[in-house]
Amino acid sequence: METALTQTKPFDRLASEEQIERTAKALEANGFHTLIAENGEQACRMLFELVPAGAQVYQGSSQTLEQIGITAEIEQSGQFDAVRPKLRAMDRQTQADEMRRLGASPDFMVGSVQALTEDGHVIVASAGGSQLGPYVSGAGKVIWVVGTQKIVKDLEEGFRRIEEYVYPLEDERIQKILGVHTSLNKLLIFNKERPGRITIILVKQKLGY
Repeated sequence: METALTQTKPFDRLASEEQIERTAKALEANGFHTLIAENGEQACRMLFELVPAGAQVYQGSSQTLEQIGITAEIEQSGQFDAVRPKLRAMDRQTQADEMRRLGASPDFMVGSVQALTEDGHVIVASAGGSQLGPYVSGAGKVIWVVGTQKIVKDLEEGFRRIEEYVYPLEDERIQKILGVHTSLNKLLIFNKERPGRITIILVKQKLGY
């Protein structure tokens, strides 16, 4: 694992101010409202200013959200109608259809992504894909919190980042937790979005991978 990290070190490097500004401008032009936070604490404040108390919120499984306390705030504060705890309490054998419907169209979908390009595109990678439907169209509003080490030059470099850097780290994590391998089953590209639906909070801090 040490060798892989050494080989892909550029994918772990925070973007420069110029790259951040260029990426934010391109994302805005493609319909993604983009905010810039200095650190995870500021990103948290920005996110919860966008989500009203009592709102239905579903968050994707995300190391970024867990790292800065967003997952805990959504699930444990009592301020929101949190979807994920409800899903965990349900029986997949007998309530699969109900679970599918509950997770498909939340008012707010919160998560992160695996790569942002300097020309304004977004790549999301997933094994199961439960977050992809809400991201694409099911959720009323989508908020992504993204460390700027995920900014890449273009889509080609974004795919490389996922295959060479993100996937090995996620596979290692899943093996430790579940004892099985993960896989890159689904890759989703966002080229543009209708303005006002998706907000991206770029964070000048290494968050997730």
